[in-house]
Amino acid sequence: MSIETISILVLFVSFLGLLAYGVPVAYSIGIATTITLLIKIAYLPATTTVSQRMTIGIDNFALLAIPFFILAGEIMNRGGIANRLIEFAKSLIGSLPGGLAYVNIISAMLFGAISGSAIAAASAIGSTLTDKMAKDGYPREFSAAVNISSSTTGLLIPPSNVLIIFALASGGTASVAALFIAGYIPGILVGLVIMAVVYVYALRKGLPKEKRVSFKKLFRDFKNAILSLTLLVIVVGGIVAGIFTATEAAAIAVVYAILLGFINRELKFSDFKPILLRSAKTTAIVMFLIATSMAMSWLFSFESIPQLFTGFLLESVKNPLMVLLFINLTLLVVGTFMDMTPAVLIFTPIFLPVVMALGMHPVQFGMVIVLNLCIGVCTPPVGTLLFVGSGVAKVPVTKVIKPLLPLLGAMIFVLLLLTYFPELSLWLPRAFGLIE
Repeated sequence: MSIETISILVLFVSFLGLLAYGVPVAYSIGIATTITLLIKIAYLPATTTVSQRMTIGIDNFALLAIPFFILAGEIMNRGGIANRLIEFAKSLIGSLPGGLAYVNIISAMLFGAISGSAIAAASAIGSTLTDKMAKDGYPREFSAAVNISSSTTGLLIPPSNVLIIFALASGGTASVAALFIAGYIPGILVGLVIMAVVYVYALRKGLPKEKRVSFKKLFRDFKNAILSLTLLVIVVGGIVAGIFTATEAAAIAVVYAILLGFINRELKFSDFKPILLRSAKTTAIVMFLIATSMAMSWLFSFESIPQLFTGFLLESVKNPLMVLLFINLTLLVVGTFMDMTPAVLIFTPIFLPVVMALGMHPVQFGMVIVLNLCIGVCTPPVGTLLFVGSGVAKVPVTKVIKPLLPLLGAMIFVLLLLTYFPELSLWLPRAFGLIE
């Protein structure tokens, strides 16, 4: 057995072993990378090399967008935006059977898109709607399942931190602007298929509907929400038009969120200390994950793992459709035990050369990998969104699994569509001239 094979085995066995032992993902990545370097490159100080690669990995201007978007999301969560979006969604679609479930879905899509955070959407929308839905006869576990699955749409619909991370991991083959525009159709498709499942459930269970509102109230609720929705136009429109970069757009989002919070009179100066502390804590966790993941990605490149894996997979599996199915299954499994950020940074360099060899565009693969991992954050044992949504709804995780399964099935259906129908991801970026 060659030293290259031994080092690859050591890397993956140590990493998976540490995860199984309960070591946090970021530490597991860093320790496994260090152990592999100690075995492979005796003439280099492993800890120094890993620390250098971690520092170099996060020394990237594009990554500044992440703390700004995190801060903007925290300000929006505090500034009353969620309530305005909920009222608008309720006036828009609440009169259908199971109306509050649709309100939850649309509100999560809008708030997730504005804040760029699935967890913020699940917390803000779930805490506001779950008790109301329970009083109207909706099972709490069903409400939690709808909230959990619909909150993932904010990871596809821009602005999205995970799409920025994919752009970094792709080595520049997919631009942030192209990924942002590409995310609209997949994100809306996920929301629509979740609505379809809810519609069937509502008819079977006889769920209640809200009273139809007058056009006057609909227009009033729209006016209350329009300033929040305008943020999407400013941020995404500015990036696509080339007026500013994703990082500059994130800074503008922070300023806009602060102004909007004061205009709505739901943000006070005393709120800034807890907002900044929460943002700093979240940013530290995310950036440490990125740093260790970038060190492992460098080791992959040093060991030529992507090239070895590409050659092995394309030689072993002759049918391109089966290769794509294998990659999807692998990512679905990975998503059950690994957070999105390290998963994107670690597996993009491995799988991207494979799919590009099969003719898949990097932007399309970005949508595929992100939706795969969106499903993963909804599933045990590590599914962050699953635990947040269950906690907000005050129901055990075990009770949420059953109503969540058909919703996850609907998301997998969209995943297959994105995998085998490229134009669902590429039509909009091509129309805007962002890709050829």
